[in-house]
Amino acid sequence: MLGFWGQLPRPFFIQAPMEDVTDAAFRRLIVRFGKPHVFFTEFTSADGLVLAPEHGQKVLRTKLMFVPEERPIVAQLFSAIPERMEKAASIVADLGFDGIDINMGCPDKAVEKSGCGAALIKTPKLARELIRAARRGAPHLPISVKTRMGYNVDEMDAWLPELLAEKIANLTLHLRTRKEMSLVPAHWDAVPRALAIRDRVSPETRLTGNGDVIDLTDARTKAEATGCDGVMLGRAIYGNPWLYADRAAPPSPQERIEALAEHIRLFDELLGETSNFATMKKHFKAYLSGWDHAKELRAKMMEASNARMALEILTSID
Repeated sequence: MLGFWGQLPRPFFIQAPMEDVTDAAFRRLIVRFGKPHVFFTEFTSADGLVLAPEHGQKVLRTKLMFVPEERPIVAQLFSAIPERMEKAASIVADLGFDGIDINMGCPDKAVEKSGCGAALIKTPKLARELIRAARRGAPHLPISVKTRMGYNVDEMDAWLPELLAEKIANLTLHLRTRKEMSLVPAHWDAVPRALAIRDRVSPETRLTGNGDVIDLTDARTKAEATGCDGVMLGRAIYGNPWLYADRAAPPSPQERIEALAEHIRLFDELLGETSNFATMKKHFKAYLSGWDHAKELRAKMMEASNARMALEILTSID
């Protein structure tokens, strides 16, 4: 049931799946500086893996590229159709992943419209069917779920037992409701109640907290204060591939520039044929800030339309 989850230290730290952020290029860069205990891929459509034509398959498969140094790595899937989840899980197993996570918390309206993501909080029977389907497709891989406390209100007392009854390996709980999005502070004070539910229904399942974690020190503090098994970090990774290196001193401006340049090279090498370079620009502010003239450099970088232009700007700095 637990697979690699049972071998992790406690607390363990997971890099959150972030669409167009924690892609294959960024994960590979993070590994070079200091990796988390667990990587998740960007969330990937199970329906697309099963039904997409050749070009669509090529784009989707870039989300699922990884190197051995990233292990253990979990493929995060979403779907509202059990048969497609089963087939996608089988594909993921054949690709060599260490686990499968089902997204049941994404608040994106397009995702919810198809019954996926946070919409599954409203349909617990279907949510359980999807877990079983993933297990049929990948019987040797641990299955986990990432979700929220509820849809409009806190529904943990009813929602979490439904998921835990399926004996999942790990439950990552974004400590807000769907309605709250990220507009309020994460409810870390709710973790002990979630743990009590876990202990009653499926004691072996690991419980991971998620929301408003600023760095590893904060993650350790939250884990110690609440008793959760693990902590998932999200936005803290922006411009900070050193996040899991636990450095005593922040990186220098030169280190930031060099890391961004390497990030751009990896993006171009791995994703240049399938992704728009504009997706890289969301990283620029995070890397290039905090010192004199960083703003001017960032403005120049935003004008770059491809990797070559961006690298020329970075390498021409005095």
